[in-house]
Amino acid sequence: MSTFKPKFSLTTGQPGMEGIRIAIAVAQWNGHITSALCEGAVKTLAEAGVKSNDIDVFEVPGAVELTFAASQLIETSQYDAIIVFGCVIRGETPHFDYVCQSVTQGITALNADCDTPVIFGLLTVNDEQQALDRIGGSAGHKGCEAADTALAMIKFARSV
Repeated sequence: MSTFKPKFSLTTGQPGMEGIRIAIAVAQWNGHITSALCEGAVKTLAEAGVKSNDIDVFEVPGAVELTFAASQLIETSQYDAIIVFGCVIRGETPHFDYVCQSVTQGITALNADCDTPVIFGLLTVNDEQQALDRIGGSAGHKGCEAADTALAMIKFARSV
């Protein structure tokens, strides 16, 4: 089993990194995967020094709704970063391609047009085992990695 070592820690006295607030939007579809992604992110953020009351988690029905959720969370101006988590497992129809493309384009547009970084935590896998491998298995923990990415992007945004 892979263990994720955060690259970022607020407890090491990072200048300009005080008062971080992060929102996490989690798709309920494939909830056994997305909840593990979220749990990994929250744990990593806490280990980095983000206070639990500065992390807000919101649920949406599925992956396509993640873009709308992120957009609405950005509009509140309350968060330094938004993390979105979803899991789309390939099936027998082209639905997989449409969902993945929709979310990818939506999150890309938000990142290009908005001042709040949106971290792409959408697993796009061929089967459930590949998803399980990405929540602490042989492919690491993508929830932890997303949290670390959020902190790095906040640091970047505050430095420019």
